[in-house]
Amino acid sequence: MKEKNDQQVIEIVKGWYAKTARYEWRRLRRDSYHQIEFITTMYFLRKYLPERGLVLDAGGGPGRYTIELAKMGYDVVLLDITPEVLKVARRQIKRAGVQGRVKQVLEGSIIDLSAFANETFDAVLCLGGPLNHILNPKGRERAAMELVRVAKTGSTLFISVIGRLGLLRTIFLEFPDEIQDCRHHWETGDYIPGILPRPEVTGFTTAHWFLPEELRDLFERHGVETLDMVALEGLSSHHKRETNRLARDKEKWSMWMDILLRTCNHPSIVGGSEHMLLVGRKK
Repeated sequence: MKEKNDQQVIEIVKGWYAKTARYEWRRLRRDSYHQIEFITTMYFLRKYLPERGLVLDAGGGPGRYTIELAKMGYDVVLLDITPEVLKVARRQIKRAGVQGRVKQVLEGSIIDLSAFANETFDAVLCLGGPLNHILNPKGRERAAMELVRVAKTGSTLFISVIGRLGLLRTIFLEFPDEIQDCRHHWETGDYIPGILPRPEVTGFTTAHWFLPEELRDLFERHGVETLDMVALEGLSSHHKRETNRLARDKEKWSMWMDILLRTCNHPSIVGGSEHMLLVGRKK
C-alpha cells in the first residue's frame, strides 16, 4: 500500500490550512451550531484554568482562543505549523488590541516544542484537532510528551480532537456514498486524501480519528490525570439544522445551552460528538 512519510504528511496538512486560513478564523462563529464547540470549550477553560499565568496555545491556528484568553488577562504564546494561518492570527490579535498579552506568535509543530524549557507554562492548550493531523503513532506519542513536558507540574492541559465515532455519524448523515469506507475508519482511524481509504476520497486533510479512551490513555501514559472528558457539541452533535433553528428563540436557546453544558461530560455522549475535549492535570 502506498504510504506517506512524516514530512509529506506535514506538507499536506500545511497546504490544506494555507488554503482554509480565513475559514478557520470564521469556523467557530459561522452559525449557532459551530459556536457550541467554542462556548463549551470556553466553559471548561474558565472552570479549570488558574486565575492567571502564561498559557501555550499549541496548534492554535488563527488565534481564536489566544485572543479570548488574552482578553481575560492571561499571557499567551501562540504556536502553529502554517504561516498563512499565523498571518491571520497576527492581524486579528492586532485588531483585538491584545498584543501586550500575546507574548509570542511562533511557527512550529507540537511534535517539537524545543523552543520552550521544561515546565514553562501554567496551562497548555491544543484545541481543534492538531493531534488529529499526526498520522504516525510515534509522532502522537512525541506530541503528547512535548505538551506535557512544557507544562508546569500541577498545571492543566486542554486537548481537543475530532472523534472517530462522530466521523462515522458524519459519513452516515452527510456522505452516504462513502458508507463503504466506514469499516476502514473504524478499524484504523487513519485518513490520507487520495490514498486512504480510497484514492477518490479527498474531502479533508490527513487525519487520525480518535476514540475517547485512546485520547485519555495517550496522555495518562505521560503523567496526566484526567479531570474531564467532554463532548464539545454535546447532544446537539450532528444536528446542525435543528440547532440553528432553535437558536432563533433566545429563551429556548438559553435553556438548551444549559442542558448541553450540564450533560456534555456524560460518558454516553462523549465518544459520539464531532469534537471531544480532554481536560487533564500534570502530576
